[in-house]
Amino acid sequence: MDPLTLFGLFAVTAMLVCYALDERSRWFVLAFAASCALGSVYGFLQGAWPFGVVEAIWSLVAMRRWWLVSRRVRNRSSIESAPDESR
Repeated sequence: MDPLTLFGLFAVTAMLVCYALDERSRWFVLAFAASCALGSVYGFLQGAWPFGVVEAIWSLVAMRRWWLVSRRVRNRSSIESAPDESR
């Protein structure tokens, strides 16, 4: 296998693993976004620009999802740490 094929195999395998684990942690969502970006680079490098474009879009979608999940986690932790005003 040439280095480009190995890079593509790594990118797609990372996408699969991170997608399978993304419910466990928001960091897997971020890793999925990064692996989609790697898949996009691979697509452009090997000459399959439609694949590169689609993977770039998936990377942006995953980044937005990570941002939304992170915001939800931050809001939940700030609510839990706030003093109880009902007393």
